[in-house]
Amino acid sequence: MPTAEVKAKLFSDRIERIQISATMAVVMEAAKLREQGADLVDFGAGEPHFSTPEHIKEAAIAAIRADFSKYTPVAGTSELRAAIVERHAVDFGSVYKPAECIASTGGKLALFNAIQVLVDHGDEVILPVPYWVSFKDIIQYAGGTPVFVESDEAQGFRLTAAMIERAITPRTKAIILNSPSNPSGAVMSPRDMEAIVRLAHERGIYVVADECYVYLNFTGELGSAGNFTDAKEHLVIIGSLSKTYAMTGWRLGYALAPAPLVSAMQKLQSQSTSNPTSIVQKAAVAALNGPQDCVGEMRADYIKLRDKVLAGLRAIPGVTCAKPEGAFYAYPNISAYLGRGGMKSASDLANGLLHEAHVVVVPGEGFGTSEHIRVSYATSHKELERGLERMHKFFAAL
Repeated sequence: MPTAEVKAKLFSDRIERIQISATMAVVMEAAKLREQGADLVDFGAGEPHFSTPEHIKEAAIAAIRADFSKYTPVAGTSELRAAIVERHAVDFGSVYKPAECIASTGGKLALFNAIQVLVDHGDEVILPVPYWVSFKDIIQYAGGTPVFVESDEAQGFRLTAAMIERAITPRTKAIILNSPSNPSGAVMSPRDMEAIVRLAHERGIYVVADECYVYLNFTGELGSAGNFTDAKEHLVIIGSLSKTYAMTGWRLGYALAPAPLVSAMQKLQSQSTSNPTSIVQKAAVAALNGPQDCVGEMRADYIKLRDKVLAGLRAIPGVTCAKPEGAFYAYPNISAYLGRGGMKSASDLANGLLHEAHVVVVPGEGFGTSEHIRVSYATSHKELERGLERMHKFFAAL
């Protein structure tokens, strides 16, 4: 075989179906500028600015000192799975058993495993827009086809059962829901959530509910797809401790799903990462079983930050922004500025903000839209004010 043909087929087809995460690309570009001495305001990172609560850190230290450093069951210790199931039941009224729970090294892995187990070549997965950057690629890696459904920006990126129903075909295998949403901060109403879950259940379609921001819900009413216990046969809940307890780097997520699906995910995980880090599992038990005051305290500060970023963005002439009802992102529409100052796309504008204003944001193309940027307000009030001031100057100069 000629050398050129060998090189052309160096990598597998499946790796060519995906791209590097848009958020990770922004992080890497920002890191280069920092190394050159740039003073950046970072609105790009999707992680809490809070420290992990002390009682969680102490549990990890105690685990190290107790030599809790051996392999555990692939799905996590029975203690951890019981803690996950109990916490979810107390907070959301769900009814899962430890056999219907698997712990993974982060919520992203739990999602990846679920999609790999459920989706085959030719299957369709309904994906609301805007979507978290990894959803599309994870579906495509499995060989599935994302079917995009535009949410209603005029109504705060609302998603309804009627929107979903129009996209269903005989090939539909799953529907991904993400509430609160990354990147828009939209929170589905309990009515819309229930209607979609029941529609899917009646048609034998799985709902994969990414609830990594479920505790960062600012409406005053926490809600989970797990509320609808009679539909759990076709329901997969993806959860994470990363945002709830400021544990992003600890990498601990989980899935709640029918036992056969969990068993299949466990089989896949046994051939990849195996168990989550043993020490982190002990810290996770402390987080789930311990005092929950820290969760409410962080949520209260995010609401203050949300109000501040929303006011700041809306004060920029021509910029509109739907009110985020959860998570810690704003998703302003910057279409009024496209075509000005050489800014032909959201990516151009994000690049300009980075290199000229030294403000890190993520362009909307990575989330499936072309007229937005994502602004993470998970930062200090002082940094938020500093960044908004730079953004105002940048837009005023276009």
